[in-house]
Amino acid sequence: MAGTSPGHLFFGGNIIAMPTYEYMCDPCRMIYMVRHSMNEKPKIKCPKCEKKTKKIMSAANLNMGGWSSPTEAKYSKLSISDELAREKELQKTYETVWLPPPVKHDPWEEH
Repeated sequence: MAGTSPGHLFFGGNIIAMPTYEYMCDPCRMIYMVRHSMNEKPKIKCPKCEKKTKKIMSAANLNMGGWSSPTEAKYSKLSISDELAREKELQKTYETVWLPPPVKHDPWEEH
């Protein structure tokens, strides 16, 4: 829908956020963040090695403060230097990237 971000869904006149899930590839030391509905059970493969990834537990996003992300809410009270130091520490072990949502139909297919 025009005007909504890829992680949002238009439902019953309201825009709702879709949950973000994290999938880990140990051989590549990558964490992939993917948005999909709670009912979906996608089999996410690592784009680098094509092996199956493992879904990992991550923090829930209970966005009651109007923040755009759980990270923004959690670290809003940190100084810029503290936030950069924490991010640098996390990046030493795993790289985190967003994966685009899977294509569910052929865009050239007529309806």
